[in-house]
Amino acid sequence: MKASTIAVAAAALVVAALPYPVEAHCRGCGVAAGVIAGAAAGAIIGSAIAGPPAYAGPPIYDEVPPAAYVPPPPGDPDAADYIEPASCHFERQQVWDGARYRMKRVEICE
Repeated sequence: MKASTIAVAAAALVVAALPYPVEAHCRGCGVAAGVIAGAAAGAIIGSAIAGPPAYAGPPIYDEVPPAAYVPPPPGDPDAADYIEPASCHFERQQVWDGARYRMKRVEICE
């Protein structure tokens, strides 16, 4: 369907671009016809390209829950393997992007 629509639009564009005799009293008619034909061809081609997205189908859910999930025991803050989570925050800094400096939000973790 999309290919035939594009082919019809291309044929209409070629026909609109062909020279034809213009009456002496009609000044600017060729320009108006070209603008109208271009707008129509653009609308047709644009609507053919930007059609609705394909249907993805219904969502798929797992019917079986995971087997015997046991959460890990809570961490002991006095244990040697306990690591305090990093505290992170965002700062605005100047960053070189290869051409010039730009202001960018950078995440700083301490």
